[in-house]
Amino acid sequence: MNEILRVEGLSKTFQLTRKQQQIERTDRKEIVAVDNLSFTANKGEIFGLLGPNGAGKTTTLRMLATLIAPDKGDAFIDGCSIVSQPEQVRAKIGFLTSELKLEDFFTPNYLFDFFSKLYGIEPEVIEQRKAKLFERFGINKFAEVKVANLSTGMKQKASLVVSLVHDPEFVIFDEPTNGLDVLTARTVTDYLQELREQGKTIILSTHIFSLVERLCDRVGIIIDGQMTHCDTLEGICGGQSLEDRFFDIYKAKKGGME
Repeated sequence: MNEILRVEGLSKTFQLTRKQQQIERTDRKEIVAVDNLSFTANKGEIFGLLGPNGAGKTTTLRMLATLIAPDKGDAFIDGCSIVSQPEQVRAKIGFLTSELKLEDFFTPNYLFDFFSKLYGIEPEVIEQRKAKLFERFGINKFAEVKVANLSTGMKQKASLVVSLVHDPEFVIFDEPTNGLDVLTARTVTDYLQELREQGKTIILSTHIFSLVERLCDRVGIIIDGQMTHCDTLEGICGGQSLEDRFFDIYKAKKGGME
């Protein structure tokens, strides 16, 4: 398969405030969120980053999306550097996070048009994509409802279609089903599979074993900001369930700790 993402030694350290030190019960003044992370992803596959909360998954995706800069290392998306060519990277990717907050005052219809125009998409193309995506996610009836009055699931659907207005070939999802009801979560995961069938590349982070088993072609296990294993599910699990294998890896990484 053709390599579309190459991550080379990404590292990111955050300074801790006094309040954060108290919460973490530590005297450390900084925390290493991502530590010399390297991996690749191929065109047309779903690559999962699996790890517990605080493992560095979200920080990694934010660096790939050029929302924050790495302290060290680089990553190349379709040949473009996240460090030296962030604008070119942003034009190639779609990024969805459960933390994405759409402005309450606006409607899905307005937001779709607004973000489409930011990408310089022609009006007729905007209408075609909007019709297709709104129909696919059942947004038509809510197109003129303000975001503040939408359900959590409908807000997530609106966020998803807004992130895909420019029909990107490379899509980044951070915890795509987090906080969703089972019906909305299934709609989202079904669509991820459709995107893969269209030849698009998807990078997603999750802590849900069943989601990885259902969707991912390959998976990287990340613990304490480091990639411990990166392979197909079969290559990592070797006949075990993913959950059992993950906890074996986690205990070995933590030196026998639970």
